Amino acid sequence: MAGKNVDRMTLIEHIAQSFTLSKLIFAITLTFFLVSILFPFYWMISSSFKSYAEIGGRAPVYVPSALRLDAFRELFDPNYPQFQDFGRNILNSVQVAVPTALIAVVLSTLGAYAVARLRFRGKNLFLNGILLVYLFPAVLLIIPLFAMLAQIGARLGFRVQDNFPVLILTYLAQTLPVALYMLSNYFRTIPAEIEQAGLIDGCSRMGVIWRITLPLSIPALVSVAIYTFMIAWNEFLYALVFLNTRTMFTMPIKINTLFNNPSPRPHVVMAASTIMTIPVVILFLALERFLEKGLTAGGVKG
Repeated sequence: MAGKNVDRMTLIEHIAQSFTLSKLIFAITLTFFLVSILFPFYWMISSSFKSYAEIGGRAPVYVPSALRLDAFRELFDPNYPQFQDFGRNILNSVQVAVPTALIAVVLSTLGAYAVARLRFRGKNLFLNGILLVYLFPAVLLIIPLFAMLAQIGARLGFRVQDNFPVLILTYLAQTLPVALYMLSNYFRTIPAEIEQAGLIDGCSRMGVIWRITLPLSIPALVSVAIYTFMIAWNEFLYALVFLNTRTMFTMPIKINTLFNNPSPRPHVVMAASTIMTIPVVILFLALERFLEKGLTAGGVKG
């Protein structure tokens, strides 16, 4: 018995010695930040299953009394009295976000490779000019951009509003600068000797990019794709200006419409917000390892 007590006291003392004050402060800080980050997501998801009385009551309800699907039925069930056809809005967001990400990756790859590898006059001025454009807030660029596109559309005969390709073009104006900067920094970390060996073996410049540079740059390409996709997926201001027809609304505009409805239905807003958030979270978690490499490798001069 005495030996067991000694062993037990030794274990307790060992735990007490390993649990220092610095570790306690770190655990408290980490818990605080995790709760601050995760609780809004929990509140959003749980509120999508609550009734209007549970959301609008004075006392907060942290756990819904039942898993009600009324909000989701209103979004997707055509037989529901207040059917919102949210599936159409999801498809609209996909039609805008996916092409924006793909085009941004292609254009930024070519431009960033030229900045990182080719020698031409004004290269540094070009790269700094790209970053200078990115420093301007989107709200300052929307009016001149809309006016410019309206004049071009009047001359070429296409509508600026309710036009997904035009909206994609405006998103590229926002995402290409930082995409070019990210990829150019990453391309500089790839040894130039590898590409020179490919040129000596008979590959063209495009062959070197396709066979050597791109396979080595997958983390950076994935990072740029996720970055541009998230911007186009969540963007509200430009979509609000360029889209007027309800059937062409993207998800952020539709959620804003539900929020400003004369008959408020906050549980429906929370359900729509949950559906909008989940794909981005899944995409981020699935490609996290590529995203980490892509964002950190270009920040080190090699």
